Amino acid sequence: MKHYDHPILIVGGAPIAQDVWATVPQDIDHVVAADGGADRVIAQGRVPDVVIGDMDSLSAEARQSCGDRLIHIAEQDSTDFEKLLRRVSAPLIIGIGFLGHRLDHQMAVQSALVSFCDKRVVLIGDQDIVFVAPPRIQLPLDAGVRVSIYPMGAVSLRSQGLQWPTDCITMAPDGRIGTSNRTTGPVTLQCDRPKALVILPRIQLDRCLPAIAAATPWNVRGE
Repeated sequence: MKHYDHPILIVGGAPIAQDVWATVPQDIDHVVAADGGADRVIAQGRVPDVVIGDMDSLSAEARQSCGDRLIHIAEQDSTDFEKLLRRVSAPLIIGIGFLGHRLDHQMAVQSALVSFCDKRVVLIGDQDIVFVAPPRIQLPLDAGVRVSIYPMGAVSLRSQGLQWPTDCITMAPDGRIGTSNRTTGPVTLQCDRPKALVILPRIQLDRCLPAIAAATPWNVRGE
């Protein structure tokens, strides 16, 4: 297990626009790559601190550059994203290169976020950010901001500050979902289990990141 005392950046192998790189907080010192994500990091002029994965997507050039920074996990029962999350810990994990590109990969990433709900993970995509709703969080949003709550399992979520309140509703991926809601002002969410993903416009990252970092995560993975 790699332990970090400060927030870290993790990088996956999906294409990453330059403006997405620009949204990463400048005070993050440590970068961990998932397999071919190392090529994305190296293309930015940096070698990742660690590369974790089965290494089936890593270029020969990146393999040579990373040398003994590679942690090769041969098993095929988990994704590289899961392999990485299982082997790093940090107070906040910000990820790029995991959303978009291939739909099946993104769906696997969404499932992993729920499986590793005891970690504070925020993923940044071209348009949105996504994170698992913690037991309680207050988001300092203005009125009119798009907020989507997507259930990955049966979940109940109380809310304040949403145009369409979620109280007394049980959400489920094959039932009621909460996409394209809208804020009336600052938002408070209270969730009964770690089964809901919160999706916000990427432009809200700087405003919401302190609240996400301060929220108490779930104590037990998947429960």
